[in-house]
Amino acid sequence: MLFPSIFNRNFVDNFFDDFTDNFDDIFSFPSFGRFPMSGMMNTNIKDLGDEYQLEIELPGFDKNDITAHLDKGYLTITATREDEKGKKDRNGRYIRRERYSGSLKRSFYVGENLKEEDFKASFKNGVLTIAFPKDKTETKLEYRKYIPIE
Repeated sequence: MLFPSIFNRNFVDNFFDDFTDNFDDIFSFPSFGRFPMSGMMNTNIKDLGDEYQLEIELPGFDKNDITAHLDKGYLTITATREDEKGKKDRNGRYIRRERYSGSLKRSFYVGENLKEEDFKASFKNGVLTIAFPKDKTETKLEYRKYIPIE
């Protein structure tokens, strides 16, 4: 939680740090002017003729923090960054932390006929690039069915 001063060095502010840190999470809705997830996992999708290419922005993540798996036609990308709350830096204590820590997940429907070996992934300069062939089989589109409300 933000206090009126930039430097909150008195005992009362430090005493309530753990309690007030939770309020930042509660009040991080867009209506309160803070966007903790904005800019995370922005994705460009390219049609390259016989294949698609995803370019997913994951700034600040390491290659080892990212996983991609295929399940029932959905490609799911997960990126996890460990929370460093409570850790003290040898050069001092953080006054405010705005860097994201936690887990992000995003799924894309890619077709049920693709296998893991059909995908090629690379990670460079904070961008995960995944290429995969188009699913050439026709999928039966199910039309929306309405349920009557009494």
